[in-house]
Amino acid sequence: MTSIDQSRPFIACRIAVLAVSDTRTLAEDKSGDTLVQRLTDAGHTLAARHILRDDRAAISDQLRQWCATPEIDVILTTGGTGLTGRDVTVEAHRDVYEKEIDAFGTVFTHVSMAKIGTSAVQSRATGGVANGTYLFALPGSSGACKDAWDEILAYQLDYRHRPCNFVEIMPRLDEHKRRK
Repeated sequence: MTSIDQSRPFIACRIAVLAVSDTRTLAEDKSGDTLVQRLTDAGHTLAARHILRDDRAAISDQLRQWCATPEIDVILTTGGTGLTGRDVTVEAHRDVYEKEIDAFGTVFTHVSMAKIGTSAVQSRATGGVANGTYLFALPGSSGACKDAWDEILAYQLDYRHRPCNFVEIMPRLDEHKRRK
């Protein structure tokens, strides 16, 4: 069972949002708007926002740049997680990951099954960690972004969430790089 422990303080995360699309502009990015609205409503800070075409190298480069930015704790991408030839966001994420959060995709599939049934198998949502930064690749639909935020990320990015959450281990994500 999970719960919010009101005796613990809320710790705001600094979150970057990257939309991946060959057809949308930032002004037309409803999925990115959904994520920005939800993360700011929750009390987090929008650290950066950008849109890129479906280009694996460009996406990987942007992810690496943001992972190297101390003012960014979490990166959310939307789009490019499907099965078509131009869907390369998952591969770009995996080019950057030091560790993959395998259960994120599993839990996202479980959440999606309740909403869209077996069509959930067409998403390759993924999560990982690189350079002390969390990265999550979400589908390009605003409904999928709502589901990922409302059912998973809102809790895992809340320090008050019990029994555990991503925020409480954030200071230890890059402990292997520190001198002993």
